Amino acid sequence: MKQILARRVVAEALGTAFLLAAVVGSGIMAERLAGANIALALLANTIATGAALLALILTFGPVSGAHFNPIVSLSSLLEKAINWKEFALYCCAQVIGAIAGVMLANTMFSLPVISLSRHSRGGVEQLLSEFVASFGLVMVIAGCVRYRWNAVAIAVAAYISAACWFTPSTSFANPAVTIARSLSDTFTGIAPNNVLGFVVAQFLGGIAATVLFQWLIPKSQT
Repeated sequence: MKQILARRVVAEALGTAFLLAAVVGSGIMAERLAGANIALALLANTIATGAALLALILTFGPVSGAHFNPIVSLSSLLEKAINWKEFALYCCAQVIGAIAGVMLANTMFSLPVISLSRHSRGGVEQLLSEFVASFGLVMVIAGCVRYRWNAVAIAVAAYISAACWFTPSTSFANPAVTIARSLSDTFTGIAPNNVLGFVVAQFLGGIAATVLFQWLIPKSQT
């Protein structure tokens, strides 16, 4: 049992690390190649992020559920799919993995291993967009898990790709991702003083979606 849990925790750390390496690395590459064309850079970053997310969920889903995100793990806890110990270990693994992924991306592109971001993402509209992005992510997962579990990977990748464009925050929707991206002063970064607000909005959005779907589609009906 301990060995199985260890494998799940390692899968969460490894998957989250590769996700952040893809997000930050593609952001750096896109910024360098697109010049001053921000729309083109965001498009390239979005495609790479969505593709990596799909591949990683398909890879690690059978091992750990491929949460890669504390709000997804919290939703699973509220749904009684995991316990408090698993939740705590998952969250720790996700944050550690995310930071490692950012450090790896920075290093691969010959940047300082850690450089605090100066990319300000403040304002009520940014917090609202993170609430919406996180609510939508958990909503998509909750709906698919109940009726189309084999479509979760493509649904999540598609939703995050779309949310990168319909939310002004470009859809972080992940506390571990938010914390880690504050450590890269690049295209995908976020200033450290904006992190707490994002994280609070993300957790509130995830909790709201979980509670709504427990009422909207009770698991006893699936």
